[in-house]
Amino acid sequence: MRGLRAHYHLLPDQDEEQPTECTEPDSEEQPGWEGAPVTPPAPEEPCRLVLSTPSSILQEREIEELGPHLPTRLQQQPWSLLYCTARDGFSLRTLYRCTGQLSSPALLLIRDTEAQVFRWTGRNSFFLKGDTDLLMVGGGSGKFGLWVDGDLHHGGSCPCETFNNESLSARGEFCIQDLEVWGLA
Repeated sequence: MRGLRAHYHLLPDQDEEQPTECTEPDSEEQPGWEGAPVTPPAPEEPCRLVLSTPSSILQEREIEELGPHLPTRLQQQPWSLLYCTARDGFSLRTLYRCTGQLSSPALLLIRDTEAQVFRWTGRNSFFLKGDTDLLMVGGGSGKFGLWVDGDLHHGGSCPCETFNNESLSARGEFCIQDLEVWGLA
């Protein structure tokens, strides 16, 4: 898009010229008066996500880093904690019961006993499968990108085709310390 350039004439008591008409510039220059400094746009306000209760997994810095990766409509809505092991215990059945009526996107957070927090690469879509004994996220070639067992004490991660990622944990299998599910709308 091309900007407009102002043309102006001197008035008897002025040292500078004032605009009187506008025309399109002849070249792709910055819009504005010739010779006048162009004010850069104001820096974008950082995304401020609102959580209904503090997360036992995400720190403030991580919440701020996560925000810009979410669709705009999810950045503006408060997040509600639907399930967490600290409050609801370690049970996949309870997790299903707490999230069963969910009609909005959800975010699953897991920290293992070695303080690893899993990060989604963002390069592909999620695929989810579960029953009362196992919850699996991502898959391909007989391996799961992430799995957790029915008592939510053990889990594992392998590279998978769904995410095209490395293992999400330093070791293949791990013990779960905290797990949270957040409703994002």
